[in-house]
Amino acid sequence: MNWEDECYLLSKRKFRENANIINVFSQSKGKVSGVVYGGNSRKIKNYLQVSNKLFIIYNSKNENKLGYFKTELMKPVSPLYFHDKKRISALTSLCSILNILLPEAQPNKDIYQSFEDLINSINLENWIILYIFLELNLIKYLGYDPNLNQFKNSKSSFGIRKVKIDTFTYNVPDFLILRKPPEKLNNDLIKSSLYFTRNIIQNRFFIPNNLPFPNSRVLLESYFS
Repeated sequence: MNWEDECYLLSKRKFRENANIINVFSQSKGKVSGVVYGGNSRKIKNYLQVSNKLFIIYNSKNENKLGYFKTELMKPVSPLYFHDKKRISALTSLCSILNILLPEAQPNKDIYQSFEDLINSINLENWIILYIFLELNLIKYLGYDPNLNQFKNSKSSFGIRKVKIDTFTYNVPDFLILRKPPEKLNNDLIKSSLYFTRNIIQNRFFIPNNLPFPNSRVLLESYFS
């Protein structure tokens, strides 16, 4: 089986002396794993950075066996934000969440487009709001709709609404229910929003499946304390 596509690097780990196993999020194939031979060489190692955009050629003799990639850098992403702890933490956490939750070899164009939109907008001033809405959309794309619209007439206290979704009670910022960016943004509102989306992601996907939650995502919240 042979194909080629553009993708984003979700994870990598060392495999033998001079190779890596990487997981990529491909536009047409979804999440795919494969070996990159020479992945620890200086040339390839420098661009095999999580969230970087790559062009890949995939080869496999058997669809039930791990194939291998030939890779080429299309667009550096994470190196642009190594100096920015908030943005690099957001990129790392999002890639980790996708790496854990995306099913193998199942394309999802909505998630891919949302991911790419964030990559293209992460240098904007309001990037964290885009990130929060991406997580909210991701929950729906993965198969669970919290239907926040049903709470649009509920009581609000200081911009927060206490709502019950299934068996869980959440504090949800008004702007997430109204799907409208807030007029005034501060760290408390950002952290409340991140806390809500994290809790619902954990309660719906991670905890029931006994999956480890990415530390980078928890760290992201701490930067808005």
